Amino acid sequence: MSWFESFILGLVQGLTEFLPISSSAHLRLTAAFAGWHDPGAAFTAITQIGTETAVLIYFRKDIVRIVSAWSRSLRDKSMRGDHDAQLGWLVIVGSIPIGVLGITLKDQIEGPFRDLRLIATTLIVMGVVLGVADRLAARDEAGGRHRAIRERKTLKDLGVKDGLIYGFCQAMALIPGVSRSGATISGGLLMGYTRESAARYSFLLAIPAVLASGAYELKDAGEGHVSWGPTVFATFIAFGVGYAVIAWFMKFITTKSFMPFVYYRIVLGLALFVLVGTDALSPHAGESAE
Repeated sequence: MSWFESFILGLVQGLTEFLPISSSAHLRLTAAFAGWHDPGAAFTAITQIGTETAVLIYFRKDIVRIVSAWSRSLRDKSMRGDHDAQLGWLVIVGSIPIGVLGITLKDQIEGPFRDLRLIATTLIVMGVVLGVADRLAARDEAGGRHRAIRERKTLKDLGVKDGLIYGFCQAMALIPGVSRSGATISGGLLMGYTRESAARYSFLLAIPAVLASGAYELKDAGEGHVSWGPTVFATFIAFGVGYAVIAWFMKFITTKSFMPFVYYRIVLGLALFVLVGTDALSPHAGESAE
């Protein structure tokens, strides 16, 4: 991998990690369209450390408060009813599904799941799911002529059941094209949470999974055509761009819907099917270089 490739891929990772459009799919597609080698699952996991560091900094006040309350709850029983302490436990519980499935499906994640036809399918299907979830949220918020405005849930209403559902939604993102934020936000909206609450918990829930996955894949960073230097460079690029995207996205969702991302996913998925169907692009483009 050249330094230019690592710059572009780091840029793509930072731009797409927090938007509900799938960063892993875009890294895969960028390489395929450019005629580069598929950077692989290990490269994706490691560069996500950069974007997740942006999450740690952006949500640092929330994280410090949650970790502090959770730590105190281990010693002080009276703290176990504290919302922040409970949120800490729910992040741990919600991380179990992706941890178990990530290890179990490792070979599929690095192989069959990177087929461009599967990515096209997940882009479209999850785009539709996100669209439906967004419409339901908009209907609750706006009410109607014969329908009262319905108050949606916040993170204070989060319990073990919803925490596990969030966790299974996040685990779906092991398949490129699904999108970690897209799946968890969709799940949150379908469970009745506000857009801001669903997005915030999506980012918090991703921290343990992404950091653990990146640390696990560090051993493979220098294998194949992807060397340490370009990988670290891409990770720093992803961090800088990712931080800016988080700040923009959290402001965007307070007043706007997710429909622009829905349309984008569906159009991209259909275009990908056309390109593969007409043999303009191989469904396994770049994979031979792994």
